[in-house]
Amino acid sequence: MADVTVKSLTPETFDDFAALVERNKGMFANCWCTWFHPDDRGPGSTVEDNRAFKKRLVDEGIAHAALVYDGDLAIAWAEYGTPEELPAIHHRKEYLATAERLPDYRITCIQVEKVHRGKGLASVALRGAVDLIAQAGGGVVEGYPHDTGGVRKKNSSFLYNGTRTMYERQGFTYDRPKGLGNCVMVRRVAPSPGH
Repeated sequence: MADVTVKSLTPETFDDFAALVERNKGMFANCWCTWFHPDDRGPGSTVEDNRAFKKRLVDEGIAHAALVYDGDLAIAWAEYGTPEELPAIHHRKEYLATAERLPDYRITCIQVEKVHRGKGLASVALRGAVDLIAQAGGGVVEGYPHDTGGVRKKNSSFLYNGTRTMYERQGFTYDRPKGLGNCVMVRRVAPSPGH
């Protein structure tokens, strides 16, 4: 897909993101990509609550993602942010016990619309997130992909943050395991020229 573009998730692009999520029934259990954010809403959040919560975070500038577009249609995204913005990572207790330091940014979720999977768009989304992080000043970036040993063992619907080999192709290096089947991948991202 040579003609795809990447845009930042902003109040101006939120409706494009919302349309993507709605076409895919809210993604995982109607999460609306809110799971990794700090959440003071309490139990029992509805689909409408999750959408409103994500919209509020985007409006406040504390929810970030690289949106991948095919023409005017958003078809994939990679969520990223600081550890303060995205603290609720899987296997957090183990992660904190083995961390020497927290990264400047983390990439927590990469999703591609089902009908567009298998075309390399997860890599495009990851590269887009790295580029947007560089524009924001760069720093140490972590991702937590599935470590499949180079073999796709899971349905792509459950590879919510891509694979270790995809991260390696984007210049990340393996740091350590995290949970069952995931790992911590690290890359130092230089700031964009002129930043």
